[in-house]
Amino acid sequence: MANISSFGKYTHAIVRCIPSSFGTAETTADGSDSGAEPVDLAKAHRQYGVYTGILRQKLGLQVIELAADEGLPYSTLVGDLAVIQGDTALLTRPWMPSRRDEISSVKKVLEELKLRVVEVTDEGATLDGSDVLFTGREFFVGISKWTNHRGAEMVADAFRDFAVSTVPVSGTLHLRSFCSMAGSDTVVIGSSDVAKKAMKTMEQLTDHHYETLTVPDDPAANCIYARLGQKSSVLLHRSAEEYPNSVQPFQKLQDYTLIPAACTEVAKHGGTLSSCSLLINKKLEI
Repeated sequence: MANISSFGKYTHAIVRCIPSSFGTAETTADGSDSGAEPVDLAKAHRQYGVYTGILRQKLGLQVIELAADEGLPYSTLVGDLAVIQGDTALLTRPWMPSRRDEISSVKKVLEELKLRVVEVTDEGATLDGSDVLFTGREFFVGISKWTNHRGAEMVADAFRDFAVSTVPVSGTLHLRSFCSMAGSDTVVIGSSDVAKKAMKTMEQLTDHHYETLTVPDDPAANCIYARLGQKSSVLLHRSAEEYPNSVQPFQKLQDYTLIPAACTEVAKHGGTLSSCSLLINKKLEI
Protein backbone atom coordinates (compact mmCIF):
# COMPACT_ATOMS: atom_id res chain seq x y z
CA MET A 1 0.00 0.00 0.00
CA ALA A 2 1.24 3.49 -0.86
CA ASN A 3 2.70 5.51 1.98
CA ILE A 4 1.79 9.02 0.91
CA SER A 5 3.24 10.53 4.08
CA SER A 6 6.77 9.81 2.84
CA PHE A 7 6.24 11.13 -0.68
CA GLY A 8 8.66 13.93 -1.50
CA LYS A 9 10.89 13.27 1.51
CA TYR A 10 14.56 12.77 0.67
CA THR A 11 17.80 12.45 2.56
CA HIS A 12 20.41 11.97 -0.20
CA ALA A 13 21.06 12.99 -3.79
CA ILE A 14 23.47 11.49 -6.30
CA VAL A 15 24.88 13.87 -8.91
CA ARG A 16 27.77 13.74 -11.36
CA CYS A 17 30.02 16.63 -12.34
CA ILE A 18 29.75 17.94 -15.89
CA PRO A 19 32.68 16.77 -18.04
CA SER A 20 34.36 19.12 -20.49
CA SER A 21 33.36 16.73 -23.25
CA PHE A 22 29.73 17.71 -22.66
CA GLY A 23 30.46 21.05 -24.27
CA THR A 24 31.84 19.52 -27.46
CA ALA A 25 29.47 16.56 -27.92
CA GLU A 26 27.93 16.50 -31.37
CA THR A 27 25.16 14.05 -30.55
CA THR A 28 22.37 13.91 -28.01
CA ALA A 29 22.30 11.44 -25.15
CA ASP A 30 20.64 8.84 -27.37
CA GLY A 31 23.39 9.05 -29.98
CA SER A 32 21.52 11.02 -32.65
CA ASP A 33 22.71 14.26 -34.23
CA SER A 34 21.82 16.95 -31.72
CA GLY A 35 21.40 19.93 -34.03
CA ALA A 36 21.42 22.02 -30.86
CA GLU A 37 23.18 25.32 -30.33
CA PRO A 38 26.63 25.00 -28.74
CA VAL A 39 26.83 24.41 -25.02
CA ASP A 40 28.31 27.23 -22.93
CA LEU A 41 30.42 24.99 -20.68
CA ALA A 42 31.24 27.73 -18.16
CA LYS A 43 27.55 28.51 -17.82
CA ALA A 44 26.75 24.81 -17.51
CA HIS A 45 29.18 24.54 -14.59
CA ARG A 46 27.66 27.60 -12.92
CA GLN A 47 24.16 26.21 -13.26
CA TYR A 48 25.33 22.86 -11.93
CA GLY A 49 26.85 24.63 -8.94
CA VAL A 50 23.60 26.44 -8.20
CA TYR A 51 21.63 23.21 -8.62
CA THR A 52 23.79 21.19 -6.23
CA GLY A 53 23.81 24.14 -3.81
CA ILE A 54 20.02 24.08 -3.73
CA LEU A 55 20.01 20.35 -3.04
CA ARG A 56 22.43 20.83 -0.14
CA GLN A 57 21.35 24.13 1.38
CA LYS A 58 17.66 24.49 0.52
CA LEU A 59 16.60 20.85 0.60
CA GLY A 60 19.11 19.79 3.26
CA LEU A 61 20.24 16.71 1.37
CA GLN A 62 23.52 14.87 1.66
CA VAL A 63 24.83 15.23 -1.88
CA ILE A 64 27.04 12.45 -3.18
CA GLU A 65 29.02 13.88 -6.07
CA LEU A 66 30.52 11.50 -8.59
CA ALA A 67 33.58 12.58 -10.56
CA ALA A 68 33.20 13.76 -14.14
CA ASP A 69 34.00 11.20 -16.81
CA GLU A 70 35.34 12.72 -20.03
CA GLY A 71 34.60 9.50 -21.91
CA LEU A 72 30.91 9.79 -21.09
CA PRO A 73 29.69 13.26 -22.17
CA TYR A 74 26.13 12.75 -20.91
CA SER A 75 26.94 11.01 -17.65
CA THR A 76 25.82 14.10 -15.74
CA LEU A 77 22.24 13.02 -16.56
CA VAL A 78 22.24 10.46 -13.75
CA GLY A 79 18.48 10.58 -13.37
CA ASP A 80 18.08 8.29 -16.38
CA LEU A 81 20.20 5.54 -14.85
CA ALA A 82 17.85 4.35 -12.11
CA VAL A 83 14.32 4.36 -10.77
CA ILE A 84 14.32 4.71 -6.99
CA GLN A 85 11.39 4.35 -4.63
CA GLY A 86 11.67 3.53 -0.96
CA ASP A 87 14.53 1.14 -0.34
CA THR A 88 14.53 -0.26 -3.90
CA ALA A 89 16.61 1.00 -6.82
CA LEU A 90 16.06 -0.36 -10.33
CA LEU A 91 19.11 0.15 -12.54
CA THR A 92 18.28 0.75 -16.18
CA ARG A 93 20.15 -1.11 -18.93
CA PRO A 94 23.28 -2.10 -16.96
CA TRP A 95 24.10 -4.63 -19.67
CA MET A 96 24.67 -1.94 -22.32
CA PRO A 97 28.44 -1.53 -22.93
CA SER A 98 28.11 2.23 -23.44
CA ARG A 99 26.46 2.67 -20.03
CA ARG A 100 28.16 0.00 -17.96
CA ASP A 101 30.80 2.23 -16.39
CA GLU A 102 28.48 5.09 -15.45
CA ILE A 103 25.88 2.71 -14.02
CA SER A 104 28.45 0.74 -12.04
CA SER A 105 29.55 3.87 -10.15
CA VAL A 106 25.93 4.69 -9.30
CA LYS A 107 25.32 1.08 -8.27
CA LYS A 108 28.26 1.24 -5.86
CA VAL A 109 26.78 4.27 -4.09
CA LEU A 110 23.33 2.70 -3.90
CA GLU A 111 24.78 -0.44 -2.38
CA GLU A 112 26.77 1.61 0.13
CA LEU A 113 23.48 3.24 1.15
CA LYS A 114 22.14 -0.31 1.59
CA LEU A 115 19.34 -0.02 -0.91
CA ARG A 116 17.95 -3.14 -2.55
CA VAL A 117 19.46 -2.91 -6.03
CA VAL A 118 17.63 -4.58 -8.91
CA GLU A 119 19.02 -4.64 -12.43
CA VAL A 120 17.29 -4.77 -15.79
CA THR A 121 18.95 -7.82 -17.30
CA ASP A 122 16.62 -8.41 -20.25
CA GLU A 123 18.48 -7.17 -23.32
CA GLY A 124 15.13 -6.69 -25.02
CA ALA A 125 14.08 -4.16 -22.39
CA THR A 126 14.77 -0.45 -22.72
CA LEU A 127 14.15 1.93 -19.85
CA ASP A 128 15.13 5.49 -18.96
CA GLY A 129 14.42 7.01 -15.57
CA SER A 130 13.00 10.14 -17.22
CA ASP A 131 10.15 8.03 -18.59
CA VAL A 132 9.02 7.00 -15.11
CA LEU A 133 6.63 9.22 -13.13
CA PHE A 134 5.93 8.15 -9.54
CA THR A 135 2.95 9.93 -8.00
CA GLY A 136 3.24 8.57 -4.48
CA ARG A 137 0.39 6.17 -5.26
CA GLU A 138 1.34 4.58 -8.58
CA PHE A 139 3.78 4.58 -11.46
CA PHE A 140 3.20 5.86 -14.96
CA VAL A 141 5.79 4.71 -17.50
CA GLY A 142 6.16 6.49 -20.81
CA ILE A 143 6.50 4.20 -23.81
CA SER A 144 8.89 6.25 -25.89
CA LYS A 145 11.98 6.20 -28.06
CA TRP A 146 13.93 5.22 -24.92
CA THR A 147 11.52 2.97 -23.03
CA ASN A 148 9.51 -0.01 -24.26
CA HIS A 149 6.81 -2.23 -22.77
CA ARG A 150 9.36 -4.75 -21.53
CA GLY A 151 11.08 -1.94 -19.65
CA ALA A 152 7.74 -1.02 -18.07
CA GLU A 153 7.34 -4.65 -17.01
CA MET A 154 10.70 -4.39 -15.23
CA VAL A 155 9.31 -1.45 -13.23
CA ALA A 156 6.24 -3.50 -12.30
CA ASP A 157 8.45 -6.44 -11.27
CA ALA A 158 10.68 -4.25 -9.08
CA PHE A 159 7.89 -2.28 -7.39
CA ARG A 160 5.14 -4.82 -6.87
CA ASP A 161 3.32 -2.81 -4.20
CA PHE A 162 2.31 -0.21 -6.78
CA ALA A 163 0.16 -0.17 -9.88
CA VAL A 164 2.12 0.49 -13.08
CA SER A 165 0.43 1.95 -16.17
CA THR A 166 1.93 2.77 -19.55
CA VAL A 167 1.52 6.05 -21.42
CA PRO A 168 2.46 6.44 -25.11
CA VAL A 169 4.91 9.29 -25.74
CA SER A 170 5.55 10.36 -29.33
CA GLY A 171 8.64 11.83 -30.92
CA THR A 172 11.94 12.04 -29.05
CA LEU A 173 10.51 13.11 -25.70
CA HIS A 174 10.45 11.33 -22.35
CA LEU A 175 7.28 11.29 -20.26
CA ARG A 176 8.83 13.67 -17.73
CA SER A 177 9.91 16.05 -20.50
CA PHE A 178 6.51 17.65 -20.05
CA CYS A 179 5.18 16.59 -16.65
CA SER A 180 6.11 16.04 -13.00
CA MET A 181 4.54 16.01 -9.56
CA ALA A 182 3.98 19.05 -7.34
CA GLY A 183 2.75 16.96 -4.44
CA SER A 184 0.99 13.61 -4.19
CA ASP A 185 -2.23 15.02 -5.65
CA THR A 186 -0.99 17.52 -8.24
CA VAL A 187 0.49 16.90 -11.69
CA VAL A 188 2.34 19.74 -13.40
CA ILE A 189 1.67 19.37 -17.12
CA GLY A 190 2.71 21.23 -20.27
CA SER A 191 0.35 22.68 -22.85
CA SER A 192 1.39 20.85 -26.02
CA ASP A 193 -0.85 18.32 -27.72
CA VAL A 194 1.57 15.57 -26.69
CA ALA A 195 1.34 16.63 -23.04
CA LYS A 196 -2.46 16.96 -23.12
CA LYS A 197 -2.82 13.52 -24.69
CA ALA A 198 -0.54 11.94 -22.09
CA MET A 199 -2.46 13.60 -19.24
CA LYS A 200 -5.76 12.37 -20.64
CA THR A 201 -4.35 8.84 -20.83
CA MET A 202 -3.16 8.99 -17.22
CA GLU A 203 -6.56 10.22 -16.07
CA GLN A 204 -8.22 7.31 -17.84
CA LEU A 205 -5.86 4.77 -16.29
CA THR A 206 -5.96 5.88 -12.66
CA ASP A 207 -8.58 5.47 -9.95
CA HIS A 208 -7.31 8.60 -8.20
CA HIS A 209 -8.26 12.17 -9.05
CA TYR A 210 -5.19 14.32 -9.58
CA GLU A 211 -5.33 18.08 -9.73
CA THR A 212 -3.45 19.54 -12.70
CA LEU A 213 -1.30 22.64 -12.86
CA THR A 214 -0.84 23.59 -16.50
CA VAL A 215 2.13 25.66 -17.68
CA PRO A 216 2.50 27.14 -21.19
CA ASP A 217 5.95 25.65 -21.83
CA ASP A 218 6.42 21.88 -21.74
CA PRO A 219 10.02 21.93 -20.40
CA ALA A 220 8.88 24.11 -17.48
CA ALA A 221 6.57 21.29 -16.37
CA ASN A 222 9.58 19.24 -15.27
CA CYS A 223 10.02 20.14 -11.60
CA ILE A 224 11.36 18.61 -8.41
CA TYR A 225 8.97 18.39 -5.47
CA ALA A 226 10.28 17.88 -1.95
CA ARG A 227 8.88 17.98 1.56
CA LEU A 228 10.82 19.42 4.47
CA GLY A 229 9.54 18.33 7.84
CA GLN A 230 5.85 17.60 8.23
CA LYS A 231 4.27 20.53 6.44
CA SER A 232 6.78 22.46 4.34
CA SER A 233 6.55 21.85 0.60
CA VAL A 234 9.26 22.95 -1.83
CA LEU A 235 9.14 23.05 -5.61
CA LEU A 236 12.27 23.46 -7.69
CA HIS A 237 11.26 24.79 -11.12
CA ARG A 238 12.75 26.33 -14.25
CA SER A 239 13.64 30.00 -14.01
CA ALA A 240 11.84 33.08 -15.33
CA GLU A 241 14.94 33.74 -17.41
CA GLU A 242 14.16 30.59 -19.39
CA TYR A 243 10.35 30.46 -19.37
CA PRO A 244 8.85 33.76 -18.15
CA ASN A 245 5.28 32.76 -19.07
CA SER A 246 5.44 29.55 -17.06
CA VAL A 247 6.52 31.01 -13.73
CA GLN A 248 3.19 32.62 -12.82
CA PRO A 249 1.13 29.38 -12.66
CA PHE A 250 3.34 28.12 -9.83
CA GLN A 251 2.10 31.00 -7.66
CA LYS A 252 -1.17 29.04 -7.36
CA LEU A 253 0.63 26.58 -5.09
CA GLN A 254 -0.16 28.15 -1.74
CA ASP A 255 2.26 27.73 1.14
CA TYR A 256 4.95 26.31 -1.17
CA THR A 257 8.52 27.51 -1.21
CA LEU A 258 9.26 28.08 -4.89
CA ILE A 259 12.91 27.85 -5.95
CA PRO A 260 13.87 28.73 -9.54
CA ALA A 261 16.82 26.97 -11.15
CA ALA A 262 18.10 27.31 -14.70
CA CYS A 263 19.39 24.38 -16.73
CA THR A 264 19.61 25.89 -20.20
CA GLU A 265 22.87 24.14 -21.07
CA VAL A 266 22.05 20.54 -20.15
CA ALA A 267 18.65 21.10 -21.76
CA LYS A 268 20.43 21.59 -25.10
CA HIS A 269 21.14 17.86 -25.00
CA GLY A 270 17.84 16.70 -23.55
CA GLY A 271 18.56 17.25 -19.87
CA THR A 272 15.97 18.38 -17.32
CA LEU A 273 16.01 19.38 -13.66
CA SER A 274 15.01 15.88 -12.57
CA SER A 275 17.48 14.09 -14.85
CA CYS A 276 20.44 15.79 -13.16
CA SER A 277 20.08 13.89 -9.87
CA LEU A 278 18.90 10.70 -8.24
CA LEU A 279 16.94 11.46 -5.07
CA ILE A 280 16.88 8.95 -2.23
CA ASN A 281 15.01 8.68 1.06
CA LYS A 282 17.34 6.68 3.25
CA LYS A 283 15.62 5.62 6.46
CA LEU A 284 17.78 6.04 9.51
CA GLU A 285 18.90 2.79 11.07
CA ILE A 286 18.23 2.50 14.77
